[in-house]
Amino acid sequence: MGLRRDAAITAGAKLAPQVVSGFVRTILDQAIDGVGPLRSAAASADGKLVDHGGDVERAITGLIRLHAGLAGVQGFVTNLGGVIAVAVAIPANIVGVTLVQCHLVAGIAHLRGYDLEDPRVRNAILACMLGEDTVAELVKKHRLPTSPMAMATSPVHDPVLDATLSKEVTAELVGRTTGRRAVTLVARRVPLVGGAVGGSSDAWATWQVGQYAAEELRERRHPRR
Repeated sequence: MGLRRDAAITAGAKLAPQVVSGFVRTILDQAIDGVGPLRSAAASADGKLVDHGGDVERAITGLIRLHAGLAGVQGFVTNLGGVIAVAVAIPANIVGVTLVQCHLVAGIAHLRGYDLEDPRVRNAILACMLGEDTVAELVKKHRLPTSPMAMATSPVHDPVLDATLSKEVTAELVGRTTGRRAVTLVARRVPLVGGAVGGSSDAWATWQVGQYAAEELRERRHPRR
């Protein structure tokens, strides 16, 4: 696993030396603020909350289903003009999936009462995108200090953690995409199967990220009296 992640970091660095270190943060900002037809994460989450009669947990479930579906739609990123500049340097699939997953986790954080402008919360969002197993591994190896929930509620913001998370998330996304492409290359020998493999893989990964975020980012709002 460690060798795969190190190789992914190297591959990520080769994608675009001037861009790759900050592309995750750029995508996170656009996911939270909204870009093109994609509404801000908070607005989308609030819309789901209205759809589900104010039930936060049902709204979160709806968000996860919606974003898993979006992640499975090939070419999604081509309809979001604001991210095309990044996609020139970074493969469009990585950009698209990153945008959708950031948007999902930010929406979950918003519904659970977190301030999306808080840099600690933004770091927690990126950590959630790594997934439970990878976070546990990185914490064990002292490459991350703690869990996403603890990051979001930390007494102080650690600027050093910003760069660490950007690197780790980039490595994970590149590694996942590289691994999936190997399977897709074989599947493409059968008509239509290649696209199905890629789309279903992105959808499944996004569903897992959403589930982890929903479990990790616990309720922060004060109960109503």
